[in-house]
Amino acid sequence: MTSEVLLNILDDLNDDQLSTFQWFLQQPNNVQGLPAITKSRLQTLDRCKTVDVMVETYGLQRAVQVTGVVLEKISRNDLLQRLAENLL
Repeated sequence: MTSEVLLNILDDLNDDQLSTFQWFLQQPNNVQGLPAITKSRLQTLDRCKTVDVMVETYGLQRAVQVTGVVLEKISRNDLLQRLAENLL
């Protein structure tokens, strides 16, 4: 699994969905024990930089976990499935 896979997943979100995805990243405890990412760090980020900040904050493995949780919350089960397939 690479950051590129996460980027490809975020590329399939429209701008509203990306905005909602980033909003969820700002909420504490998406995954128990992991910190929220501050709004100021996410506010002007494109998809590439969002992935960078997630990996920087959580590490790649946990960033994948957080991505899965948030995709479920925004009802993008198609992308959740694709993320799971990339983990195999």
